[in-house]
Amino acid sequence: MARGRDTVPGMSISTALDRLADAGRLDGVIRPVRGAVNKLMRPQAVKDALHGVWLGHPVHPPLAQVPLGAWMSAGLLDALPGNRKQATLLIATGLAAAVPTAAAGAADWSESEIGQQRVGAVHAVMNTAAVALYVGSLIARARGDHRLGRRLAYGGLGLASSSAGIGGHLAYSQGAGVSHATTAARTLSHDWIDLGPLTDLPEGKPVLRVSQDSDRPASLCVVRRGAEAHVLVDACSHLSGPLHQGDLTEVGGDECLVCPWHGGTFALKDGRAVRGPAVAAVTVLRTRVSDGRLQARVPERHLG
Repeated sequence: MARGRDTVPGMSISTALDRLADAGRLDGVIRPVRGAVNKLMRPQAVKDALHGVWLGHPVHPPLAQVPLGAWMSAGLLDALPGNRKQATLLIATGLAAAVPTAAAGAADWSESEIGQQRVGAVHAVMNTAAVALYVGSLIARARGDHRLGRRLAYGGLGLASSSAGIGGHLAYSQGAGVSHATTAARTLSHDWIDLGPLTDLPEGKPVLRVSQDSDRPASLCVVRRGAEAHVLVDACSHLSGPLHQGDLTEVGGDECLVCPWHGGTFALKDGRAVRGPAVAAVTVLRTRVSDGRLQARVPERHLG
């Protein structure tokens, strides 16, 4: 008997999570929670700090190492005699670190695409359950019931570890937190890309230029300023938004480009993110003008 496409024996965890990302069963809960997160995280500077704009890198992943590491260490100590106080201290440390970790994760989750939000919701629920078990473990230990305290802690460790695996799927399989601008830059030609006469470009307005005259097509955002021009990969580092459709603004004395999708803001001169939800810089190309024609090339770090 032929098997239908929907009957997949031995379906992997990754496949199950991808199916969850495509399902809309959680959307009725996700929408109001996302709205509440966005209301709580004001002003924008607070959310930018939680995204990691100041660092140029998401802060949720490194923060997450602290509670998980503390809880794993507590689990090892609980397996050995004579370490009750040390294990209890590590559990409390993990709970304290879970607060900023959850806040940073919520900030990133609220600005992610819908499939990532669906999987991220399960990640958050599992983490919340793990925290509840660890709180119960501390209470049991404080009352002298160390056997119950250990059991609750091991249950919390199992949930937290499983949830960390889901976080890895979000990052490595679904691209949450990665720089989409860097990925786009790697598809560009390694040669100088001809973008046409400089004088054909409008002054001070982002425009799209697509070159087909080399080994790979190039979609680029170009902003002309007099006899020079800024050329960026036309992909926001957050979720690949089309930068050429964005607006120009000034932040801290720097001319910046605002992504039209989620408001990620980048300095034209070097591509660094100055406002979230984007945290990674966008790729700015090297430029030159030859015989009146603007040419651009990807930075050295992308040449191989």
